[in-house]
Amino acid sequence: MITHQNPWFQMNLIDHTVKVAQQRAPIITTLLSILMMFTSTVSLSQDKPEGGTPFKLSAGLYSMKDALGRTQMAQDLNLRVSSTVGNTWIGYFETQSKDLQQTRIGWDNAFKVGALRIQPSLQSATGGFFGGSLGVETGEALFVGAALGRTNLKNYVNLNFDPNDSWTFTTGYRWNAQHTVSLQVVRDNRENPDQQHIHLTYRTPFADNKRLLIDLLVKSGTVENEHIKKIGLMTGLDWGDLGLRFAYDPKVNFTSTDMKRFIFSYRY
Repeated sequence: MITHQNPWFQMNLIDHTVKVAQQRAPIITTLLSILMMFTSTVSLSQDKPEGGTPFKLSAGLYSMKDALGRTQMAQDLNLRVSSTVGNTWIGYFETQSKDLQQTRIGWDNAFKVGALRIQPSLQSATGGFFGGSLGVETGEALFVGAALGRTNLKNYVNLNFDPNDSWTFTTGYRWNAQHTVSLQVVRDNRENPDQQHIHLTYRTPFADNKRLLIDLLVKSGTVENEHIKKIGLMTGLDWGDLGLRFAYDPKVNFTSTDMKRFIFSYRY
């Protein structure tokens, strides 16, 4: 994979304490500097989304094990801002060996047109990546939807690890915004048309402002000239403004690598 460093990450920081911290943990402190700049730019103009808080900061630790049994760690930070213009985010991913470092930004929203909800998204990342998707959904309690995603085929690390150049079909039932069950099929329709993810996802609230997430993944397709079928799982627990996720993703991105992800989030 191509490593591309954004000049934004080469700023000279004036404050002495930040300089010292950068020497000890350059990845985290540099990204936090960017996040603070981003937050200060938007926070004065953002309204809280209905029933929630506008900011969500997520920190992920990933463990990747290849076919030879070698393990490498990676880390990911992501800041999402929700407002009347939709959801915008900035994130940074880096492997322990630093062979892959990528900064990303993105936006999505939903627009109601009659009985339809139109759901566009745009993403860009260092290394020259650009992509987007367009989805349509209809229905209230019982809902169905479809989407198409396209990229310029550059390397990209996102948060869901589903195929990007793909079509998506979704159906499910929604008791309310926090209590849903859904079935989603994501299938590559460009370079690797036999690669497919099927997600069965259940979200439910329970006592004391807690929420449970279970996402069962069935993955099938060709990996290094061999057809595979694997089962993955993500579980999550939210309590108040805090959240914790654990995911096991075999043959992640249809490679020979198995990935475990631990993600902590905070809404504010």
